[in-house]
Amino acid sequence: MNALAHCYNIADLREAARRRLPKGVFEFVDRGTEDEVALRNNRAAFERIKLRPRSLVDVSRRSMQTTLFGKPVGMPLAIAPTGAAGLCWYHGELELAKAAAAAKVPFTLATGAMTSMEEIAKEAGGRLWMQLYLWNERRYSYELIKRAENAGFEALILTVDTVVSPNREYNPRNGFNLPFHPNVRAISDMLAHPRWLAGVLTRYLTTTGMPRYENLPEQFRRKITADPSQKEITRQDTMDWEDVKRLRDLWPRILMVKGIMQPDEAVRAVEYGADAVIVSNHGGRNFDSAMASIDALPDIVEAVGDRATVILDSGIRRGSDIAKALALGAKAVLVGRATLYGTAVAGQAGALAALNLLGGELDKTMAYTACNTIDEIGPDLLYLPRDRNRMGLPETALA
Repeated sequence: MNALAHCYNIADLREAARRRLPKGVFEFVDRGTEDEVALRNNRAAFERIKLRPRSLVDVSRRSMQTTLFGKPVGMPLAIAPTGAAGLCWYHGELELAKAAAAAKVPFTLATGAMTSMEEIAKEAGGRLWMQLYLWNERRYSYELIKRAENAGFEALILTVDTVVSPNREYNPRNGFNLPFHPNVRAISDMLAHPRWLAGVLTRYLTTTGMPRYENLPEQFRRKITADPSQKEITRQDTMDWEDVKRLRDLWPRILMVKGIMQPDEAVRAVEYGADAVIVSNHGGRNFDSAMASIDALPDIVEAVGDRATVILDSGIRRGSDIAKALALGAKAVLVGRATLYGTAVAGQAGALAALNLLGGELDKTMAYTACNTIDEIGPDLLYLPRDRNRMGLPETALA
């Protein structure tokens, strides 16, 4: 039976992915950190925001198409960097990238991906962005930047919110630490998921061998089961604003800074050369006391103004969430888990199904709010509690 046949929303894809993946892989993708307060709050914050329906407007010619950095996109969305795609599906990053190209939205390749940027550029097509973790041994990160430039990636996303390893307690409990040394629980769990075992792990073992981090420098490009001799090299706790300035000098194309949650930091990122800031709490996966990204968005939009593009990441599960982010001033959103669920279920087809579900819901939201174009989605659609009026929204938008 087609695994996608009864997936009518992202929650259905999530449940299908949960059934197909070993617990260790699924929870690595799905869960947050510590008590998962930030993870839950990301969704609760979206749910608190309401939109005002409108009627008696001809919306028969509505379109989700817009532009991002001067180029057309099928909808105001891009795929976020997700390092576990290659464990959700065989060559999962490539499947995701192909789905993004088919949907005419950008795809971001994670630094920790198990498919090389050169293979993605050769096989996937579409608009390609590259994520960068800036390691304490800067020269290795600079090598990655040069590779991305040579491979034709149009944008570089510097992730700044992972200065130390997050406290994800479920990973060792599930026997899913990296490097991957499965315990009895993990092995039993993998054996209990034969479709994943045959379709993912066995395919790697019988073709290319155990997956590797293909975008690390050659001398550190070891299998996921290998001991991390590069641990000290890949630390990130010495990063500062001078590094942003240095990256601006090194990278000639679009530069974004991801993980910004403070208005003054957003302004400073722009002053140091960023073309975009991505408001993100890393999907609730890093710092459990972090505020919801959507709550941080209005102040950052106000501070940045029209000097740079503002993108919202973390918590998107419905097309209406995209409309809420746009109404609060974001130009686009990043989606991570939603398309990973789809990838885990059916590879490229599953990822494309996730994008189509979100797009379909956004289209319906536009119809109900009488918006024919993405540019018409503005603050006048919002219905917010008065104590959240931080953008000078019209009084009619306030409860």
